[in-house]
Amino acid sequence: MAKYLVLVARTQAFDASVIEPHRDFLRELLADGQLQESGGFTDGSGGAYIVLAESLDGATQIAHADPLHTTGAAELTIHEWEITVSV
Repeated sequence: MAKYLVLVARTQAFDASVIEPHRDFLRELLADGQLQESGGFTDGSGGAYIVLAESLDGATQIAHADPLHTTGAAELTIHEWEITVSV
């Protein structure tokens, strides 16, 4: 499994009603062992999360099921992330 960083940037179509479905989505990923960490940016512009997947295509498939993406509330950018320093 590789780690993929999903950067989330809110669009003009963002509506706060998508926050709870997004959190439910993240809770499901966590329960399935596909989510390592997640959190929002303190400036309210979006957030990021780390998914575990076999490939970039797999990570993209996971992230594109996020209600933030499916509703157009946010644009997602997904990168394979090689962690070089960690605590």
